[in-house]
Amino acid sequence: MPEKVVPGPVCDDRSIREAVCIHTKKIFDSCRDKDCVEDLRVYPTRCSQEVIDRAQSIKAGSAELLYAYIDVEPVTFNRGFYTVDVRYFYRVTADAFVGAARPVEVCGLAVFDKRAILFGSESGSKSFSSNAEGNEVQCCPQTSLPTAVVEAVDPLILSLKLVDVCECRPCDCGFVDIPAAVAACFGDEIVTSGDVHRIFVSLGQFAIIRMERDTQLLIPAYDYCIPTKDCSCDSCDQCQEDPCDLFRQVQFPVDSFFPPNTLPSSGNSNNCCCR
Repeated sequence: MPEKVVPGPVCDDRSIREAVCIHTKKIFDSCRDKDCVEDLRVYPTRCSQEVIDRAQSIKAGSAELLYAYIDVEPVTFNRGFYTVDVRYFYRVTADAFVGAARPVEVCGLAVFDKRAILFGSESGSKSFSSNAEGNEVQCCPQTSLPTAVVEAVDPLILSLKLVDVCECRPCDCGFVDIPAAVAACFGDEIVTSGDVHRIFVSLGQFAIIRMERDTQLLIPAYDYCIPTKDCSCDSCDQCQEDPCDLFRQVQFPVDSFFPPNTLPSSGNSNNCCCR
């Protein structure tokens, strides 16, 4: 069995200066998540609901992931494993058609719950830090639970339905509390009842869920990270360059004179308006 590597200079490879100990987060387990979420109810804003109640049809717009709440709990029947409960909050926009007038943009909130079970190992140590701030008491140790991290992209809208409220659906029961930060993204009250028409959306969500824990690792060190870019000026004359010299370095704006064949997507709109 080879000898255990200890911190210090490394002679096997000349490009490696030494082996160093670092404190970082180690990924113990991770998974790729591809969810097709069908018929999520969209809770519109007050002004959007007024338009939806009069709408004859609706067209899908875009969906934006606003926030993901993550909760980690140990699995009692399997040591070292933890459940990761993720609650996604989405802003969904759509175009509602009322009569022969042009469509009106509406928006609302959709919520999706996801659960995964990942390995996060065990730790019996108690962690204390001298960086306690505010009301945090230094004598209180940090939790021994691992940290769950969710990386996700904005979902794809697969379908959008305009349904009469009389068409009962089993997933319409109850409504979750909206975090204040999420509610502030809409700028208007979210409607949960008293509606005539409802919107149901199907989303395609891609995400990566991983379980991390603080640990100490021994890694090879090649050198210090020395910046190579120089942002200083030797004199004030160099800081105040000739504007004509700067202009000569600007490339000719060809696209401004010759329209491109394709246009980039406009992205998600942060605001919705009702007429």
